[in-house]
Amino acid sequence: MRDVVFTRMSGWIPNVIREDGELKVMLAAGADANHEPRTFTFSIGEAHLAVIREDLARHLLLWSAVLPLCDDAGTRGRLDENAAVALLDPILLAAPADVDALFQRIRWDRSRLIAHGADIGLLERGQLCAAMRAATETSNGKRAQEYQADRRRAERGAVLGPLDAAILRYTGQYLHGATVPRRLPDAVDPALLPEVMRVIATAEQSCAGMRIGRDPRRGKRATDRRDWDRMKTTVEAAVRRAHPELVDDAVRTVSFLMCSEAADRSRSTPMGDDEEAAGQRADLGGSARKTVLSFTDDKGVEKKWLRDSPRTAAAEFWEFVGDRSAADNEVFTIEDEEMGEGIQLHFYADSIARITTLHAGEGGSEPEYGVEYSLVDGIGGYRNLVSAFVLGGCAALEPHGPWMSDVAEFERARRRRDAR
Repeated sequence: MRDVVFTRMSGWIPNVIREDGELKVMLAAGADANHEPRTFTFSIGEAHLAVIREDLARHLLLWSAVLPLCDDAGTRGRLDENAAVALLDPILLAAPADVDALFQRIRWDRSRLIAHGADIGLLERGQLCAAMRAATETSNGKRAQEYQADRRRAERGAVLGPLDAAILRYTGQYLHGATVPRRLPDAVDPALLPEVMRVIATAEQSCAGMRIGRDPRRGKRATDRRDWDRMKTTVEAAVRRAHPELVDDAVRTVSFLMCSEAADRSRSTPMGDDEEAAGQRADLGGSARKTVLSFTDDKGVEKKWLRDSPRTAAAEFWEFVGDRSAADNEVFTIEDEEMGEGIQLHFYADSIARITTLHAGEGGSEPEYGVEYSLVDGIGGYRNLVSAFVLGGCAALEPHGPWMSDVAEFERARRRRDAR
């Protein structure tokens, strides 16, 4: 039979129970193989219970010292109860100086004490009993997370000033640099908010008019890495010039915010509108426009586009690529059967082939095709080529060369490019 003898406001702080007439500390820590919390117990005496009841600081210190033993137990091991019991007298009954000395020799959970209000400066100087005078029963997990974030920064030599910290709070990246940034003005000290907004304004002005296009080769929501890097470089250079006092963490979080917002704007724009916004469609006159096109991928899937479609051929093609592109599906073709020409895009090699029918097949013979190759400079280059072809055919691709009909010559050019 188990009865709860003593518990505190926070359900996570260890309770004291009486089980079959024996006093025990009971705490939840870690998880089992099914990710359910594990519960551990170990025996205590009446003198220990009296201290736990009256002294929150000692109670929390005991918890902090026992947690590493629970971690050692893992998902299915047993708690080393002898080691836990051996901590009782030195933590609950010893003089403060002896408690501080003990914690210099054992493992303990620092973040747990910080979450419950420990004075961080005293804690780091090894004065645990003094640090715990400010302890509270309620937990502030964010305080412990911020402490851990500051420690990680300190380990790599980054020390934040007040404005640096305010900028990271504004973007929501104070705790985790990998978090998608947002604009959180309420998270910033009102006295520092005007300075933060001046930094943000510098970034916005530096990238005004820039955009981050989509890269359907990597999926429907993927964005152009080159556009991202270009905007990142522009913003960081401008912010560093205008605000040289900022540390790298603050500068990077501002550029991350600008790039993330630009990428989101691109993702929320329909593919056809995205193409128009890129300014990549050539005006070759209505007479050159295609009437029927066939799109195919490397898996044999085909999609037709007709001139009376509500969307442009380029928009439909890139939508097709976004839906179908994968690591094992990186060759896409656009064919105009009526004109006997087409292009084949090789995403794995950043290259393209334009194919024209030189002689139609007669009397059962195979048609004769002319194939020319060219290197492509990223997704922007592909967009230009696709737009040119769907509006003007293979002839419209001539300015986008050089085009090479000799395969060996093309392979040498590709190797030279890749070597650079």
